[in-house]
Amino acid sequence: MIKIDKILGEKVKSLREKAGLSQQDFAHKIGVSRPTVSQIESGARKLNPDELLSIARLFNISVDLLFNLDKEPQVILEQNIELEQPFKKNDIRISVPQKNLKKFKEILLYILNRVGSKPNVGETVIYKLLYFIDFDYYEKYEEQLIGATYIKNHYGPTPIEFKKIVETMLDKDIIKVESKYFDYPQTKYLPLRSADISCFNGKEIEVIENVLNKLSDMKAGQISDYSHGDVPWMVTEDGKPIEYETVFYRTKPYSVRQYDEDVQ
Repeated sequence: MIKIDKILGEKVKSLREKAGLSQQDFAHKIGVSRPTVSQIESGARKLNPDELLSIARLFNISVDLLFNLDKEPQVILEQNIELEQPFKKNDIRISVPQKNLKKFKEILLYILNRVGSKPNVGETVIYKLLYFIDFDYYEKYEEQLIGATYIKNHYGPTPIEFKKIVETMLDKDIIKVESKYFDYPQTKYLPLRSADISCFNGKEIEVIENVLNKLSDMKAGQISDYSHGDVPWMVTEDGKPIEYETVFYRTKPYSVRQYDEDVQ
């Protein structure tokens, strides 16, 4: 498992020290207490998205660079930056993905019935739609929807269960069609039945529909590039599983949660 809190804490501490800031000065600039800074730097407390943005603005770097462990950013400290007071939210969230074969099949069928006939929707696009459905739902409700395991590869998040589950559905629930899209090979899946929507609740359907409405018109290259900008993908090593917990570090336009609802 990625020890992302520890990694980020060490990066924040390094930036603070290079800038010549005490923990107290740094705490004042980003709107938290000094003990909170100590917890962040030790990895005992999560940074929320607003705090990430505040730190990035303070050091004049991008949020992406905070997660890039291979590059040391140049520290340019702006002395007169006014920062908004960050919100507060629960610090610890633990993700334990639960495989749900029935949900996986019915969500795949739901996707195929809704957008599977679009010429751009091949296997690569389906992978990314499943990823955003899973991670959007987890960010918004802190619960698993499918709970599939997604691996980081060059083309974006890939659900490792997909192939085996599809094998059990071929010629009964779906058919597989090898074709071309703009002269590129494309694997398409078409539904043989409607999805059983009785296994979905209203929240799940809403998230699924939001993802389909937002992303299903993207071509494979477009949606792959888009997935590369999502923090969970960025902070994962190549070939490793993408941790659901990292979804709480998302920034716009990927975040789907109104975190100001968490203000106490």
